[in-house]
Amino acid sequence: MTPLITQTNCPELKLINRGKVRDIYDLGEHLLIVASDRISAFDVIMKEGIPQKGYVLTQISKFWFDQMTDLIPHHLVATEVDDFPAITHQYREQLEGRSMLTQKARPLPVECIVRGYLSGSGWKEYQQSGSLCGIKLPTGLGQSDKLPETIFTPSTKAELGAHDENITFEQAAELCGREIVQKVSDISIAIYERARKLASSKGIIIADTKFEFGLMDDQLIWIDEALTPDSSRFWPKDLYRPGHSQPSFDKQFLRDYLETLDWNKQAPAPTLPEGIVRKTSEKYLEALQRLTA
Repeated sequence: MTPLITQTNCPELKLINRGKVRDIYDLGEHLLIVASDRISAFDVIMKEGIPQKGYVLTQISKFWFDQMTDLIPHHLVATEVDDFPAITHQYREQLEGRSMLTQKARPLPVECIVRGYLSGSGWKEYQQSGSLCGIKLPTGLGQSDKLPETIFTPSTKAELGAHDENITFEQAAELCGREIVQKVSDISIAIYERARKLASSKGIIIADTKFEFGLMDDQLIWIDEALTPDSSRFWPKDLYRPGHSQPSFDKQFLRDYLETLDWNKQAPAPTLPEGIVRKTSEKYLEALQRLTA
């Protein structure tokens, strides 16, 4: 069991970014990406950490990167502290189980979202326009319905505290170039389809997920995290009932709780009850256990 860590403190390492979840250190040739136990909802970081969350995110990412090596190169070099540069070893307690040593890459300025089911912001947009990121969908679809085919719906990358915005393929092409966007669209869908089949065999529906890609010496590589409960909607297959929101193994449980509060979804975050924190942790751990069993 890893200790609860909501913020790393590694003074001899060069901290270059502290995001919603991850602390990133520059080790020269490589980056050290540490998944904390922080959790955000509606782009606001909660005051309480979720026990084991950083461990779950790292181990699930490692699992999926290993499953997809034939589809695209990825940035992961090592996840064991013994395989990290010696300067990191003094911080072993903070890093063990929740850290990735990675290649450096230049991130693309878009997030690559793949949807197999109609949920979240996609469901809201469909209700308003009958389409999603410029893609016209059939009429009569309900919340959580399986889409006729998997679709690629890119979004912008917002700064900390701001909201990502869905954009069209054409808008993404203006940001990255058409050839690159077509390539990441194809790869994103291929990864998702393989992951969806594997997860289904473990009793999990992956409703949608978010990927990030970057360029390393002009080669496209998969970066950031891989099909985690933070970047995906995981639904228990045996409880799937379209027509409403689904029970989940991700932070949708926390979002649903927050929706019951009189909170404007702006910082500061409300205090989370111990039971909500514990249940969220259990859901993350169950996702890891089901996938890797």
